[in-house]
Amino acid sequence: MAAQVPIKKACMGVDCPNEAGSLQCPTCLKIGKTSTFCAQDCFKRSWGEHKVVHQAASGGTLHNPFPSFKFTGSLRPVYPLSPRRPIPDHIVKPPWAKDGDPKYKLFQRNKISILDKAGQDAMRKVCRLSREVLDAVAREVRPGVTTDYLDEVCHNACIERNAYPSPLNYMNFPKSFCTSANEVICHGIPDARVLLDGDILNLDVSLYHNGYHGDLNETYYVGPSALNPANINLVETTRECLRLAIETVKPGLPFRDIGNTIEKHAKANKCSVITTYCGHGINTLFHCAPNIPHYAKNKAVGVAKPGMCFTIEPMISAGTHRDRTWPDNWTSVTQDGARTAQFEHTLLVTEEGCEVLTARVEGSPGGKVQMPKVDGEEKVNGEAK
Repeated sequence: MAAQVPIKKACMGVDCPNEAGSLQCPTCLKIGKTSTFCAQDCFKRSWGEHKVVHQAASGGTLHNPFPSFKFTGSLRPVYPLSPRRPIPDHIVKPPWAKDGDPKYKLFQRNKISILDKAGQDAMRKVCRLSREVLDAVAREVRPGVTTDYLDEVCHNACIERNAYPSPLNYMNFPKSFCTSANEVICHGIPDARVLLDGDILNLDVSLYHNGYHGDLNETYYVGPSALNPANINLVETTRECLRLAIETVKPGLPFRDIGNTIEKHAKANKCSVITTYCGHGINTLFHCAPNIPHYAKNKAVGVAKPGMCFTIEPMISAGTHRDRTWPDNWTSVTQDGARTAQFEHTLLVTEEGCEVLTARVEGSPGGKVQMPKVDGEEKVNGEAK
């Protein structure tokens, strides 16, 4: 789950460009929804369209909860969301499990934890469990299933491993992991939308086990129609961006250099790098220092040292790098509706280089697909062989 800069809430008024204020729809509050508006006049003007949300929610029929929002692509949320999935009492829970508050602020960006052997072993275990959960969910990806069903699979797989799904109720996120399809960059909320042949889908899994967090994600092709040149170029470019970035990690590496490697490869394949979200430190805290920007010429602070744990998780777009957030205040999409892909690993810096704690194992679903060919030649690093 990517770290991000604070996102300002958008007013849910019809065609309203303003930021939301503190005004909330009282009817939405009664039915457990959050709808914020910039002013009373805007709320009144939008009532005719907004009240449809109440009718749909009360009837339980599938609907788009943001009918007045100007979506950038073809994807739409499909509500109502299923009820929050319960966590058994015996599962150790993070601070936000009850009220959504992480109860810690971002640490100073230059204060980076060095894990001792016990901490490193704990990270190895939670990351191994995280890989098991991601693989279990990925095996269920196919046309015709909903992302809410995948959330159920993820939730149950976490519980089976005596782990808490870290995203659940983190800053009030409603589900156990993130599902980001097509133009969704990250933080997509699992819902009742059915996966279609031709979609690409990112699954972002994070676990909390014995006081430590693991975090990883991969993008998958949904059905045979997804294996087209445009999708393959995007997904495999992103996969390679992560691989190349990991190869550079060793003691002494300035964190700002990681983005140079990623952006060079993305641009060579006519893709752009999302700049709003970054990789992050991870250990007993879900998100902490260091920040790992994925774009070139960034100003990230710090250098890699043995014992540090952090994620690299490039988000790559087939179009613009600019993003927009849906009114759910989580789902981030490209401003032009272009598709995006993402891959993420949690890394432990060692004396010689780094250990990929969330590495794929034999039998992991998905995996590398041959890049498209240009004039009969295989395309490598943006150029024909």
